[in-house]
Amino acid sequence: MNHKGTKNAEVERTKCLGKVYLVGAGPGDPGLLTLKGKGLLAGADVVVYDALVSPQIVAMINPQAEQINAGKRRGRHSLLQEETTRILIEKAQTEAVVVRLKGGDPFVFGRGGEEMQDLVNAGVSVEVVPGVTSGVAAPAYAGIPITHRAYSSSVTFVTGHESAGKYRPQVNWEAIAHASETIVIYMGVHNLPYIVTQLCGAGLNEQTPVALIRWGTRPQQQELIGCLGTIVALVEESKFEAPAIAVIGDVVKLHDILPGQFV
Repeated sequence: MNHKGTKNAEVERTKCLGKVYLVGAGPGDPGLLTLKGKGLLAGADVVVYDALVSPQIVAMINPQAEQINAGKRRGRHSLLQEETTRILIEKAQTEAVVVRLKGGDPFVFGRGGEEMQDLVNAGVSVEVVPGVTSGVAAPAYAGIPITHRAYSSSVTFVTGHESAGKYRPQVNWEAIAHASETIVIYMGVHNLPYIVTQLCGAGLNEQTPVALIRWGTRPQQQELIGCLGTIVALVEESKFEAPAIAVIGDVVKLHDILPGQFV
């Protein structure tokens, strides 16, 4: 067989029956799930879902569908990332609608881009369905708009938890400190002392307001308000834990003015 024939044979072997949908489940409130996402859950043959997907949204899954918990929480992985991708590829060989259900938005610190790359490389048909990201929704439910004409005309989204061996060894917190008027940090509770030290060292005033929002948009939502100079001690005193979004900037002052969702 010539090289062209070999290549065509490889393409044939990777053809899949089904399609994988990377669906953003939103931050937790089932009312924030998109209509497209809800429809896919109702018609799915297989759903592979993350730990941060709320029970109310898991309950929307087609009862006849195979459900696979691929949840990853700090120090507790149900499945390794490589296993999750392998399962998606395998299920697409035999099932028509495979949903990868991810908390928030798949492409906002959700590793959706990595999973999509792997699926495309494996010859799997894939589509992304965006979701409401917690970095916007959690502050909104706490009465904190991340932009406001009188307080902030720019916002930076950054991860507070970086993986080993990534393209860059660490976030440039000095650059982040001066990049915009509002900083929204995902997965930053465990590294908060280091982050605060870096931001203050870069010149941010210790009186800069900070809000931590745990389980944003859910009935158990909790908020902790302080400033760069006090927030670490407040976290220790209150035993505040992840998962939480951190908002840093003057927009946090609106927390005491605007009503939140759970008041």
